[in-house]
Amino acid sequence: MSLQNRQTRIEGGLAADRELDSPRVRRRGWIITLMLMAFMLINFADKVVVSLAGVEIKADLGLTSEQFGTAQSAFFWLFALGAIVLGSLGGRISARWLLAGLVGLWVLSLAPMTTTVGFGVFLACRMLLGFAEGPAGALSQQIAHTWFSPTRRSLPASVVIMGASLGPLIAAPVLTWIIQSYSWHAAFLVLMAAGVIWLVAWLFIGGEGPAGNAGAGTGKQAVTLPDTVPVRLLWTRPTVIGVAIFSFCSYWATALKVSWLPLYLREGLHYSANATGLLITLPFAAAVILTFLAGLISTRLSLAGRSSRTARALFAAGLLAAGGVCMIGFTTLPVGPTQMVLIALAFSLNTAAWGLAFSLLSDVVPAKQRGSVMSITVAIYSLGGVAAPLLIGSLVSGAADTAAGYGRGFVIVGVIMLVGALAATILVNPERDATTIAAHHPNS
Repeated sequence: MSLQNRQTRIEGGLAADRELDSPRVRRRGWIITLMLMAFMLINFADKVVVSLAGVEIKADLGLTSEQFGTAQSAFFWLFALGAIVLGSLGGRISARWLLAGLVGLWVLSLAPMTTTVGFGVFLACRMLLGFAEGPAGALSQQIAHTWFSPTRRSLPASVVIMGASLGPLIAAPVLTWIIQSYSWHAAFLVLMAAGVIWLVAWLFIGGEGPAGNAGAGTGKQAVTLPDTVPVRLLWTRPTVIGVAIFSFCSYWATALKVSWLPLYLREGLHYSANATGLLITLPFAAAVILTFLAGLISTRLSLAGRSSRTARALFAAGLLAAGGVCMIGFTTLPVGPTQMVLIALAFSLNTAAWGLAFSLLSDVVPAKQRGSVMSITVAIYSLGGVAAPLLIGSLVSGAADTAAGYGRGFVIVGVIMLVGALAATILVNPERDATTIAAHHPNS
């Protein structure tokens, strides 16, 4: 690339950053970010309700632990397909209508669950919900990134991801009370109402921002990405590959948190239903705090001039590694406060790390291709969501001691998290890969 072209693109990138950092745009950006956080809140409340009502649903439908594991896994059977098919519509259909349509499908999938259903209908509803929720994480991040400059993306990205923890945090005690006081059907009715309220609000408020094609780097080292590059080039970059592996390994813990953790507390550790409704909030509360702090620290590091590899990649890898160690560690401890602290950290540090992953993709992927790349990444990590519930269901059903079956499963997941942290450390280098991608500009 010629020096003149490079200088022109750097100046263009800095001008775009100044526009995105204007008070007016940033205010609107934070309003949209909070709406997207609420979007993710409802998304994860929908996921966790089945595990909160797991004991009642198993008794009502006469399900074994293995069948319940299959039902939980069914949510993810079409998750990857939905992520790719619906996620590819990002950039083609306006964000206002696309997200409204997704939430409309969520509401539709919940409707049959408000009355008596059989196991087949139960599976079908979870599959439809999984299909519709598949692109939620990618699309919400893609939209949030259009409102902020690269150096400021980590915090809003983390705030959006916080919704994934706020959903179960708020839903767990409320839905548990509704389930115990009324029925599990009533809990689905409440979630339907929440979805409709958000949909109406989004139609009035939602939209995309004036994003540029700024990639990794800060100041004079900022890289301006081309409009598009060959797909093969993107998917052979170590950063894109590393983020996909990292997200896949991280999501095992997220899937278990919303599918089997409440049952583990009740069946494995023998906490009461009401105690479980309170204790299950601890990992989600920790995730809210740690995700916000991770985004804040990462943003501060970026604004101080640290590389994206340091401020995002290595930082996220360290968080995921710590979560993996805690995951393995709590299986060795007796029931009590210390064990609950490690459980809370094991199922929250991965969320804090995961919140930085999509920002890493925006560092190296041109804006017009982010929706597609992020959606495929979601499809890849959703495979962990399919495997994790099946793993635990199989180990619990085949174990003479229920707690031991759970323990073996959690140790395996802890090792997987450590592998993801190692992959990010070795592969992810946004500055290097953004420079390589920028070199393919047609005018370079």
